This record gives sequence, structure tokens and C-alpha cells, in this order.
Amino acid sequence: MLTHTGITTANELWQMPPDGRRYELVQGELRQMAPAGNEHGQLTVRITWRLAQHVETNRLGVVFAAETGFLISSAPDTVRAPDLAFVSQKRIEEVGQAEGYWPGAPDLVVEVISPNDRYTDVEEKTTDWLAAGTRMVLIVNPRKRIVTVYRSLHEITILTADDTLSGDDVVPGWQVAVGDIFG
Repeated sequence: MLTHTGITTANELWQMPPDGRRYELVQGELRQMAPAGNEHGQLTVRITWRLAQHVETNRLGVVFAAETGFLISSAPDTVRAPDLAFVSQKRIEEVGQAEGYWPGAPDLVVEVISPNDRYTDVEEKTTDWLAAGTRMVLIVNPRKRIVTVYRSLHEITILTADDTLSGDDVVPGWQVAVGDIFG
């Protein structure tokens, strides 16, 4: 991950001309992100496909693809882009059609750990999501073949390939066998 110096706003990030790179904004600091790799992409699609089908069938809200920016704090601005996100229908109706980045945190965030991700960066993202109001953060670890479920920094569950992941009250009725995520 490359970090650029100087304070950048969410509006400035939004207006940047496309340069083929991915960025996040963390407390006004522009951070360049490496492209996702093969395994990362496959795992993200497996989860996205299952979640999107359930959400659409049951009209629960909206599923956002990777690289969708969420403005989760201001002055200085933080815009995070999870691998996958869900926002409930209730919150979609409250906000309406948002221009630019979604204003606020998603209800559910999924982050898939890539080989070049540092654990400290994953922890920082998890903390940022929870502090912004995300109700459930899923950290998918392909190396260990586990999914860590965060409801807060104190309510943490580790699921293995033999367990079933549940959306509980965040995505009602959604369940997926952890083993199916890893193929």
C-alpha cells in the first residue's frame, strides 16, 4: 500500500481523474491499494453471489460491490471501500439516492485478506468500520480458512470450515456454510 502525503477531502477524491488505481482515504490521507489477486477475487465473488441472491429475493436492501466508497467520517474525511457491503432497505429509504460516496457505514462489511495485506491494516479497517456504525464485519482469511465475525471490538466469533455463517439480525435469514466460501 502506497501512502500519499497531504490532506485530501472526500470531494477531492471523488473528482480525481481515473488513473487505473484504487484508493481509500483515511483521516484525509490518500492511500493507494494494490489490485486484488486471483484467490481474493474468487472468494469475494462466492460470498457476493450468495449474499446478493438472498438480499434481492427477500428485498432486504442493497449489496455493494468492491471499490464502492463509504464516507464514514469527516474533517478529516475517511472513505473506505470494502470488498463487499450491505445496506438495509430501511437505511436506503432514509438516505435516498446518494451522489458520490455512500454517506455513512454499511450494515455489513466483508473484507477478504490478500497476501499483501498487513494484519495491522485489516485491524485498522475493522476498527474504523465498527466505530462508524457497521453492525457486522466479516474478515475472511484464506490462509487459515476462517471467517472472523466482529459485532464489536469485544464480541468476536471465529468460524471454521465446519461452521455456518449467519446474517443474524443484520441480514435476516442469510446463512452460508463457511466451507462453501473456501470451495
